[in-house]
Amino acid sequence: MLGRPVVLVLAFLLAGLAGAAVYALVRPAAPGGVSADAVRAALLERPEMIPEAMQALRDRETGKTVAANRAGIVTPFGDAWKGSANPDVTVVAYMDYACGYCRQSLPMLDRLIASDPKVRVVFRELPVLSAESRVAAEWSLAAAEQGKFRPFHDTLFAGGQLSQGAVDAAIARAGLDRARGAAFVKTPAAEQEISRNLQTAGQLGMTGTPSWVVGDRVLSGAVTLEAMQDAVKAARAQRV
Repeated sequence: MLGRPVVLVLAFLLAGLAGAAVYALVRPAAPGGVSADAVRAALLERPEMIPEAMQALRDRETGKTVAANRAGIVTPFGDAWKGSANPDVTVVAYMDYACGYCRQSLPMLDRLIASDPKVRVVFRELPVLSAESRVAAEWSLAAAEQGKFRPFHDTLFAGGQLSQGAVDAAIARAGLDRARGAAFVKTPAAEQEISRNLQTAGQLGMTGTPSWVVGDRVLSGAVTLEAMQDAVKAARAQRV
């Protein structure tokens, strides 16, 4: 079992380690009176600490970006949210209507909300997969602007492969005012919302959909209910 001094030195050193730099950094005498040999032995004993430390470093840097953009991340556009009206943790889902993993994640979100009455899920448009994705995202914003996000969102994801026909069917099923929606998708508000989401996603290092912001953390891809609950628990602990 590693002694506390060695663990502290590891934490100090690993914050700046990456790949081959590990050996270069542990060769000199370590700070705090712990020898480089002890640090190297500890790394060999627990090599998993290297990716753990690098993930902690990424989370710390990501947290700074989230904090700087929090209002734009957690504040829903129109009624593009579900769950608690007075949440203590907000899960932000960046999705693309052409994304199968996004569709598969929806039941997990429903179970999360059912199991935790203090969680809100905010949906943000991140159309990155196709030209149809952009059209769907614009109309999703139009639906949210009319207070009809949920029926549009649910219908479009339930419709299978994304197409203009599927978008039209979701517009009709949700009961959108088509003329009002057609005018809205051409407004700066729609353009700015999507551009801001794309910019924020880039700043946060998101590489695809679904991507998630929970507290100060960013998660990628389809995640299990248990993993999301753990992320919510960690975010809630940060508030204490």
